[in-house]
Amino acid sequence: MGWRSWTAVALLLTVSATACIIYRPDRTIRIATGLVAHNVCAKTFVSGLDPQTVFSETIERPGLRRLRTALRFHVDHAAMSVDASAAWMFGSRAIYHEGLGCVLRHGTKEPYILRSDIDALKVPKSPPLLGEIAGPDVVAPSNPALKAALDHAFEEPAEPPFRRTKAVVVVHDGRVIAERYASGIGVNTPLPGFSMTKSVTNALIGVLTQQGLVTPSMPAPIPEWRGDLRREIEVEQLLRMTTGLALDEASSFGQMVYLTDDMAGFAVNATLVAPPGTRWAYSSPTTQLLARIIRDAVGGPEQSLAFAWRELFNPLGMRNVTLEFDATGTLQGSTNMLASARDWARFGLLFVNDGVVGGKRLLHEDWVDFSAAATLDTDYGAGFLTNRSEHERAKERVRLGIPRDAFFAAGDLGQRIVIMPSQRLVVVRLGDSVDPEGDIKGLARLVKEVIAAVGP
Repeated sequence: MGWRSWTAVALLLTVSATACIIYRPDRTIRIATGLVAHNVCAKTFVSGLDPQTVFSETIERPGLRRLRTALRFHVDHAAMSVDASAAWMFGSRAIYHEGLGCVLRHGTKEPYILRSDIDALKVPKSPPLLGEIAGPDVVAPSNPALKAALDHAFEEPAEPPFRRTKAVVVVHDGRVIAERYASGIGVNTPLPGFSMTKSVTNALIGVLTQQGLVTPSMPAPIPEWRGDLRREIEVEQLLRMTTGLALDEASSFGQMVYLTDDMAGFAVNATLVAPPGTRWAYSSPTTQLLARIIRDAVGGPEQSLAFAWRELFNPLGMRNVTLEFDATGTLQGSTNMLASARDWARFGLLFVNDGVVGGKRLLHEDWVDFSAAATLDTDYGAGFLTNRSEHERAKERVRLGIPRDAFFAAGDLGQRIVIMPSQRLVVVRLGDSVDPEGDIKGLARLVKEVIAAVGP
């Protein structure tokens, strides 16, 4: 081999090594194994689903397809843990803790485990403000048109991407009028909402605002920002994702959720790249900062869990809920809450009813309209996607049949709570759609057909 060939080889190795340092393929693969470990853990030990089925559906996600032949997992039912790896390397482990879901373990450091009596927290001191919305049995559609709407929601195309609808619940005037579940799933099965958790974080901030502990216009109470321009970032800008921080989703979500013990600690170190309030960028780390604000406002990890049950879940009669926390004891406010489809519907009713339940105002006055109002020139509100916008995506949803006043909690793989105050309707759709748009056309068809079936 001549010197030119050796030089070329050396140059290639140098470039490859530099690329590895910059782009860290090991980090990307570890994010993938972390996602698999956590997803299989949560759906196995919280939802009670078959782990092999969960794994098979998980690796069909766009970001995992290229690795699916190398990905492996193992469930230890005795230890209640799941290990995942890529070709037996870059392993990740998720461990289940009763009542608290799954937490990823990084290295040898033990994660912080909340010392809370979950069962006691779930026993309300007074009856729920929101009464029963259905009996113990699955509510069959009340007319053929509703049945057809649900049938269409569960239809599968002949070829991928598949929809994999797991649950649909339709609530009208505060009562379930139709619901359907996939095999192995029932009215009490907790299912992940993914980024619908952001809407729950919005509600917890709304409760704190109603109680006078937080206001949207106040500077975010984050001590690390007091000495620089980030001190000007307001709580509302965290809710609306207009902080100007370098926390864009593509570059920060996976690292924060799957590689970091202290998720809010990861987010708090981001630098400013634009003046606060001038730039919108979807950002899970931004919502995680709100979770830390909630924790600090109520006094700590255990207090934040108790606060969520006392002030939100119990008043709404939500029973089958699992809130997950990071390894430092901070609520995972951006993702990973699990709840039954009916409980997600109960949450939606809080917003249909303008934040009032059983005659008691849980959310600050005007909070619902504030949450549904569009941010800058986007179709994002404050913790919700919204049709109350001039953005083309909002207009397209309206053309497809979702009302103009609708807004919705939205999560990965097509998780949706569609809130329609003008129709007195809440429609919940949960599933594992790998369609790039979360099967929005299928959701719109469901909503349009439900509205037609219910009538004026």
